[in-house]
Parts: sequence; structure tokens; C-alpha cells
Amino acid sequence: MPRVLSTAANFSTLFFVFVLPSFLAVLPPPTPPSLPPSPLANVSSCTNTRGCLPTPATNNNNMASGLMYDGCNFFRQRLVLSTLSGKNVKIKNIRSRDDEPGLRDFEASFIRLLDKVTNGSRIEINQTGTVLFYQPGLLYGGSVEHDCNPQRSVGYYLEALLMLAPFMKTPLKATLRGVTNDPTDPTVDLLKSTAVPLMKKFGIDGEAFDLKVVKRGMAPGGGGEVVFTCPVHKTIRPVQLTEPGKIKRIRGVAYSVRVSPQMGNRIVESARSILNQFLPDIYIYTDHMKGANSGKSPGFGLTLVAETLNGCFLSAEMSSTPQGQGDPVLPEDLGRNCAKLLLEEVYRGGCVDSSNQSLALLLMTLGQQDVSKVLLGPLSPYTMEFLRHIRDFFQIMFKIEVQKPLDDERKGGDKVLMTCVGVGYSNISKTVK
Repeated sequence: MPRVLSTAANFSTLFFVFVLPSFLAVLPPPTPPSLPPSPLANVSSCTNTRGCLPTPATNNNNMASGLMYDGCNFFRQRLVLSTLSGKNVKIKNIRSRDDEPGLRDFEASFIRLLDKVTNGSRIEINQTGTVLFYQPGLLYGGSVEHDCNPQRSVGYYLEALLMLAPFMKTPLKATLRGVTNDPTDPTVDLLKSTAVPLMKKFGIDGEAFDLKVVKRGMAPGGGGEVVFTCPVHKTIRPVQLTEPGKIKRIRGVAYSVRVSPQMGNRIVESARSILNQFLPDIYIYTDHMKGANSGKSPGFGLTLVAETLNGCFLSAEMSSTPQGQGDPVLPEDLGRNCAKLLLEEVYRGGCVDSSNQSLALLLMTLGQQDVSKVLLGPLSPYTMEFLRHIRDFFQIMFKIEVQKPLDDERKGGDKVLMTCVGVGYSNISKTVK
């Protein structure tokens, strides 16, 4: 038999159980109390525990675990600074509007070189090559051989290795093959004469620190070979390079391959005809390579370096037009134009020449937590962008002071005094012995 509910209490219970939901369905939901608008309503999401700032409308938006950039410009800067800082970087819209979108062959070759000198790097490229994600690994070093793409000179790859080599786990010995001299990138002779002495001022020194040209290879064929060795260092010391001093001597190299050996002598005579008006101590070597050491393409060029009383180096260089590309150039014109470029570099002045400004600023940034000062000539556009990237990756801002020399001093154009406090970068990969 069914159970009968006889008491009033049971009846009331039964009523509320079955009738109350019908009332709830009719009543509107309660409205929450109105709150004042949040001051962070327009602020982007951020995982930084020190507070969030609005994301600026620039091309370097902060990701949760790294940085994001747009376009293919300053490709090496971003990957090198990402490797040193350990921050992930994502680059999108790489030539997305070009007829041939995506990474070029020489950029892919640069990525492969980074992969060889690091351990644990993760590189992701989409199918069209327009988006790159790079998660840096630890700098390992060791013995590395790499065939550089002939679209760019070995100097394109060597500039990045100069920045990374002191912070490897083991001493680096890199053998790079390809084009050693072309009109676009710094040649191996220029880096050997200016970048290596500059790094020695920051304490990066040793018997194994050397850059040697085994074979020369002119554009477009290449066929050259360069051996770069660098010991590892724990820290970088701060520097005070504020007085360049006067020019005391000029040295240079006139090189030629697969052409008449007289080309080098003609370059030397034309360059000396201009430089001898200012300085007697000039010596320009001629380097004519033959046979297997002369590469695959003919060409010639000149590298000039002016040394000051205080041990600073200012440089200029010119190379002949690559075979089959543009109008040929006479060796006399090349020598005279290169000498004028050196005089212009001396006029710009500073303790570091234009081609090595970014290297000096990086070493200042990575130095110990002390003040570093370097006097530079007018900043190049490449250096200005490098300063912005240093701010993104290391949060370092430079103090920039313009120094205008007096008319009677005859010290050239305006100078820029760069001052910063280093981040105290330490090589955690270095083996303790």
C-alpha cells in the first residue's frame, strides 16, 4: 500500500518541496551591486609579480615567456640577445608581403649555426617561413664547422659569434667556409683588425683568441675558409674609453685573388697618394693568394685601419664589384675611395669605429655592476635599434651625452658619450677547474 502523510508537519514539508520551485521560476535573478570601474580595465594581462604596464603600440609586445617582434629586420640582433638573455623570442610576418615570403637561405644558415653552438635550443618555423619561434639553449661551443650561405659574407656570421663566443661552456673553435670578402658585410680582415683588439680591452684575451684567414673567397662564388678560436670567460670587466687620442699610424691589407698581382700594388699606390698628405707612418701589405687558396671568383679589395695613441682602432674598407653584378671598378678608384672613407671615419672619431659600435655596447651591458663609459662617433641606425633591443632583453638604459668639440680643437664632428651600469652577467656554463 502507498504511504499516507497524515500530520500537518508532513503536509507543509510536502508543499514546500513541490511548490517552492514554481515560485523561483517566476522571480527575476538578483542584480549584483554596481562596482566602480577598475583602473586596470585597459591594462594587458601580465604574469610579472612586480606589476603590469600597458603594452605599448610597438612591434615588441611582451609575451608570457618572451618577446614578440614583427618583420625580418635586425634578425641577428634578436636571436643573439635572446641566446644571451635566455628569453624566448617570436618573430612573425617575415617578408609576408613579398613575392617570395619567409626566411632567406642565409638566415636559415644562421639559425643552423646557432643550433650548432648551443645545446637544447628549440626552433620552430611555420610552413611558409613567415613565423619563427626561438627558445634558446645553453651555449656549448667546442669544435664547429659550418658552410655559410654565399648570399652573405662570413662576416655576417662572425659578428654574431664574436658576441657569443666568450660565454660558451668550452672554448670555441669555429671553421667557417664561404665568401670572406664582399661589399655588403664586414670582411674578416676588418673584424680581425678592430673587433679583436676591442674585445681585449674588455678582458677577453688569451693565447687561443685568434682569427685566421686560411683561404680567401670573393663573392659570388665564395670558396674561402676562416678559423676563429676564442677562450671562455667568466665575467666581463667594465671599461672607461673616453679619450681616443690622435692618429699615430695607418696599416692596411690590399688583397687580390684570381687577378693580376699588380692589382694590389695599384691599390696601395692610389691609397698612399691621399694618406701621405696627413701622416708619414703608413704601411699597406699586399696579400695575393693563388691556386686552391684563392676561392672560386676573381676580385680585389682594401682594408685600412688607423691606430691612435691610446690604442683605439678606426677602420674603413672597400671591395670590388662581384663578378657579373654591376659595373666593374678600377683598383686606383677603389684605393682612393677607401682612403677617403678612412678619413671620414677619423672625422667621426670616437674610441670605437662605426662597424663595432653594437659590439662595444653589448660588452658594456654584460659587464660587472659598475659604470662603463665609451666615447663613440655619431650613432648608426643599426646601433640605435640595437639599443632598443638591449632595453627589451636586459632592461638596460644608456645615458647619452653629446659632446661638441670646439672649433679650434680640430677634433672632428660631434661625439656621443655612452654610459651604463652593467647587469653583472656571469658565464654559468663555464666549466669550473
